[in-house]
Amino acid sequence: MSLIAPAQIGLAFSNASLEKARLPYTRFILLAVLGGCFIAFGGLLSVVVAGNLPELQLHNPGLVKWISGALFPVGLIMVSVAGADLFTSDCAGMLLPWIRKQLTWKDLLIVWGLSYFFNFVGAQFVAWLMTHQTGILEGSSALKYVHNLAEHKLQSDFWTVFIKGIGANWLVCLGTWMGFASKDLSGKALGIWIPVMLFVTLGYEHSIANMFFIPTAIYTGADIQWSSFVVDNLIPATLGNIVGGAVLVGGIYAYIFGLNKQVNPD
Repeated sequence: MSLIAPAQIGLAFSNASLEKARLPYTRFILLAVLGGCFIAFGGLLSVVVAGNLPELQLHNPGLVKWISGALFPVGLIMVSVAGADLFTSDCAGMLLPWIRKQLTWKDLLIVWGLSYFFNFVGAQFVAWLMTHQTGILEGSSALKYVHNLAEHKLQSDFWTVFIKGIGANWLVCLGTWMGFASKDLSGKALGIWIPVMLFVTLGYEHSIANMFFIPTAIYTGADIQWSSFVVDNLIPATLGNIVGGAVLVGGIYAYIFGLNKQVNPD
């Protein structure tokens, strides 16, 4: 398994992000919808497996958290390998060409906005249609699991969710970054898996993943209001995700490797 140097990872991440940012809106929107779907499928897998381990949850909850963390990354692996767009990865990825003066502030905010909204659309497609309408969780302990998970996510104060949002996207963007280190499938998957497994196991807050988990609980009968989801979780998690990705990955690595000085001619 050959690896490329971290500075070259930054250039590859920046160029790939710029290529997506320059796509026609219709194509970019479809990539963003797929990104939301793929992350939701990873979330659904983790719920179906970890949620159906009630005895293990009772006696070894840490292991159940790790199992969930070990399974969830398949979503980001599909995003990176199959081709899709994810807002949280864009927090770091799109910042790099902006720092290199290849995107304007307006370009950056449009890409972030489109990606975020259509990631939500994709996540609802899986949460409502592929999960709720199929009854895939009905009659299993996984239903109670996802309700408890969603309710737990709404119990923390704004500051706590914000900090957990920083942690989540620091690790998610590191996963995307590390995925660029390898050009073969196994190396790319492993690079993505390690940090993403870590963030899920630790219980940090990822806005796009929560667009699946909490609406799924709502669709399947949990006593949760949409307003509570948005105010108590989605907003602080999103703000934290922006800081974690844009500052702790995109900004720091751009400075370390001098990416602003390595602009390729258009």
